Amino acid sequence: MKVTGQPEGGFDATIHAPNRLRICALLEPAEEIEFGTVQERLGVSASVLSKHVAVLMEAGYVTRTKGVRDTRQRVWLSLTGEGRAAYRAHVAALRAIVGETGDGS
Repeated sequence: MKVTGQPEGGFDATIHAPNRLRICALLEPAEEIEFGTVQERLGVSASVLSKHVAVLMEAGYVTRTKGVRDTRQRVWLSLTGEGRAAYRAHVAALRAIVGETGDGS
């Protein structure tokens, strides 16, 4: 299997890194999630999360929206349509690797 960052059969090395996979998994069912919530759920520092988010943004998979809430600057993260499709394809590729068909078998 070639791991170059480009999807092959759905496998996507950009998403596959553990923290990036977890970021996508958190964002997939939601419209957007606050940066601090993602940081807390992953148990990583802001700098670690920022680095992984930057990689996902560069790939076009995640967008970042800034705004003010409770008089403080906040950042929300969301998957793009391309990111959502890439995440789902990656999960399907992982299931194929381990022999799951996606129907619970």
